[in-house]
Parts: sequence; C-alpha cells; structure tokens
Amino acid sequence: MYVSGFVLAVPEQNKDAFRKISEGWWEIAKDYGALEHTENWEVDVPDGETTDLRRAVGSQDGEKIVFSWVIWPDKETADASHERMTADPRMEKLDGEPLFDPKRMIYGNFEPLVRKRRD
Repeated sequence: MYVSGFVLAVPEQNKDAFRKISEGWWEIAKDYGALEHTENWEVDVPDGETTDLRRAVGSQDGEKIVFSWVIWPDKETADASHERMTADPRMEKLDGEPLFDPKRMIYGNFEPLVRKRRD
C-alpha cells in the first residue's frame, strides 16, 4: 500500500465545485489504479501555538482546510498513474477557474507504518 496525502486551503464558497472536481478526478484515478480517494472538509481545525494546518498552507480568511489522501496498491502504480492521468483527455474537462491556490498545497507520499481497522 502507498498513500498520497494532501493539505490545502479552499475558499468556502468553492466547496460544491471542489466536490464536483474531486468526484471527476476520482473517476480518472481509479482507472489508473487508485484504490481509495478521500476528501475531508474542515469542521474543527484548531490554531496551534507553534504551527498548524492553517499556517502550513497559508490559509486566508474565508478558506477552509481540506485534508485528503489517495491509496494506491504500491509506489509503482502511483508513479505510473501520474503521467498517464496528465495525458488523459478527461482531465481537460476538470480544468476551469482555479478553486484554490495550488502553490500553497502541501503533499507527500507515504508507506503505512501502522494501520488498524475495526472489524
């Protein structure tokens, strides 16, 4: 398993448009091997004393924090999907007015260290 994680700030008024784009993106990602995709909209994101999610992405007034991840079967699948997805003509349909500032997004890729599930 391989996990791509993201934190970004999205203007609150773009919530529905962001959901629509994310759902469209999932339809493409699953065709290239993604196993799971989760977008989480801020409900309770406290300000920290030293740092926090808001400061990490330079959140501005009126923006909500989005915490997201995509689960891939392995690093090879995730790496191969990026180039293939970029070339997929369906991605053009997702383009439009920017819904958030991608320069302030933070992201990374991870191997699970501990994963527990309740049966």
